[in-house]
Amino acid sequence: MPVKIALVGRPNVGKSTLFNRLVGKRLALVDDTPGVTRDRREGDAKLGDLTFTVVDTPGLEEAPEAALEGRMRKQTDAAVAEAAACLFLIDARAGVTPLDRTFASLLRSSGKPVILLANKAEGSAGEAGFYDAFELGLGEPIAISAEHGEGMGELYNALEPFFAETQDEEELDEEAEWDNPLKPLRVAIIGRPNAGKSTLVNKLIGEERLLTGPEAGITRDSISVEWQWQGPDRIWPVKLFDTAGMRKKAKVQAKLEKLSVADALRAIKFAEVAVLLLDAEHPFDKQDLQIADLALREGRALVIAVNKWDLIEDKDAKMREIREMAARLLPQAPDIPITPFSALTGAGINRLMPAVTKVYVDWNARVKTPELNDWLQEAVHRHAPPAVSGQRIKLRYIAQTKTRPPTFVAQCTRAEDLPASYKRYLINGIRDAFDIKAVPIRLILKKPGNPYDNKDKR
Repeated sequence: MPVKIALVGRPNVGKSTLFNRLVGKRLALVDDTPGVTRDRREGDAKLGDLTFTVVDTPGLEEAPEAALEGRMRKQTDAAVAEAAACLFLIDARAGVTPLDRTFASLLRSSGKPVILLANKAEGSAGEAGFYDAFELGLGEPIAISAEHGEGMGELYNALEPFFAETQDEEELDEEAEWDNPLKPLRVAIIGRPNAGKSTLVNKLIGEERLLTGPEAGITRDSISVEWQWQGPDRIWPVKLFDTAGMRKKAKVQAKLEKLSVADALRAIKFAEVAVLLLDAEHPFDKQDLQIADLALREGRALVIAVNKWDLIEDKDAKMREIREMAARLLPQAPDIPITPFSALTGAGINRLMPAVTKVYVDWNARVKTPELNDWLQEAVHRHAPPAVSGQRIKLRYIAQTKTRPPTFVAQCTRAEDLPASYKRYLINGIRDAFDIKAVPIRLILKKPGNPYDNKDKR
């Protein structure tokens, strides 16, 4: 297991900026607003030849446990408990605050090794705060600038001792895992705000990993969580992405919400399966349909998950209604799997992952070329393409060029004139003939090349 290093400190001292610096990507949202980070986020960090897991945490604040800030504090406490060492950040330009002193005392009592970082120390503005940091009793502070990358050499020297003890253990883990061909299945949980996405992830993994509550819009970053699901025939490594709720575009005005939505869109783009979470009492809102269409246009496999099923009295009638709405409103993904459950109680939640793995297998489907061409001849014979300007359109050959999603290329004379309705007929025929349901299918029509077009004239 890699060494875990937790970033802790009060709000707006630069923890997420340092996190992005260490992982080499802009994964965590960064803004001048205090308290942007609400869930703890893990990333693969590299500093020189040191590789480790860095954990970005919510800003430490004094608040009752039931309040949102108090629940955020529990996320930080959990990160500190799991970490081999903590990087405690203060703002060198603001100096040491009473809140810094309070949490320095708490970190000392935790028994974890603490490295004190005076961030924003570039230039002369941070000198006074750097020297004030000695009073915290956590040893000599390290002056850094997370934004500009200053002080990373000193940070490397401070971290290096924590890796010597675990080096042998890491080498053994690496040797045991090097030949494992099964990569994690990337699943993005998407939907409107307050649909229960974080509650669903917590219930799946069996722990309170993500911050939840009655307030809408708690999740801001797209947080990834590693998990293993025991399927009927094998264990599936899964990486779950909890995303921020996406409201209608016209309502998204604040800069921070725009960043959150952009992060959710990025999670959809890099996922393999998207789970669209609906509210059972108000399914298929216009925004739900726009999110579903977005996932399908990105080529992701899609599963419809209906949450808060425990609130529905006539479940059979409601399920018939939802299936009818899905068939009518999402014709681009016929027979899409629909799984009802209650994320709060866990009832019916065991239906979700079998549906996810089924559409993932279909998303990777590959059809042999001879079988495709036999099907094409039969489809054209059953329903021939229409004539355009008195000339018949001819479909001569089809082959699958890629998977994820299944993509087919057909040679077609006058390809630009083939009606969209006939193209849909072909796509639906592929679905039915080869049992590829509920995933996007792309059909590209290509005009056969003329062998004389590029022939040199003599």
